[in-house]
Amino acid sequence: MTEKASYTIDVQVETRFVPDQSKPGDNRYVFAYTITLRNAGDVPARLMSRHWVITDANGKVEEVRGDGVVGEQPWMRPGDDYEYTSGAVLETAVGTMQGSYDMLADDGTRFEAPIPPFTLSIPRTLH
Repeated sequence: MTEKASYTIDVQVETRFVPDQSKPGDNRYVFAYTITLRNAGDVPARLMSRHWVITDANGKVEEVRGDGVVGEQPWMRPGDDYEYTSGAVLETAVGTMQGSYDMLADDGTRFEAPIPPFTLSIPRTLH
């Protein structure tokens, strides 16, 4: 009996407000986020593209799609981590991001790695 391959990418997120690039008086709030990906499956895989859904506190939704992340399409063996930092600009002091990565395993299987929703907020805005 053969075991089915496991295709799992764990996603961890850390966020921070970037005050020196923000202009609250002009409704410009800049946030940085650091994503750590871990190939928790048992097949090497490459991150091919990303899809983000960014929602601000006014309910404005922006969708972003593109190849790779920060100009790269990282390849990860089982157990490998890949970390990158990027940013988002909102018109409100609070917002959320979520999405997915399109992955291609070395065995030719395409699969989606979900990015759970996370909050962007300036300090002391949310309790």
